Amino acid sequence: MDITSSTAAAQAYATARPATRPSPKAAAEEGGFARLAREFTETLQTGETTAKAAMTGGADPHALVQALAQTELAVETAVTVRDKVVEAYQEILRMPV
Repeated sequence: MDITSSTAAAQAYATARPATRPSPKAAAEEGGFARLAREFTETLQTGETTAKAAMTGGADPHALVQALAQTELAVETAVTVRDKVVEAYQEILRMPV
């Protein structure tokens, strides 16, 4: 058994290991999925606020229709992404080991 190759492999692993950990800077910045989730909740909250305002007479019907259309689009997008994730997971489960 060659000890130098084992040592080189261990050093390469030690060097590559920190690359798998998220950096503090990356954790502070909002990533793609976190940003999308935040925007999704903001869209839902805006739609709900507009709907409440329309019920009490504080918003015009056009604003309500626009907010509801944006909310519907956001929910349909979230459902589509969820379906794709489930489909990918099922495809992974079907892979032979």
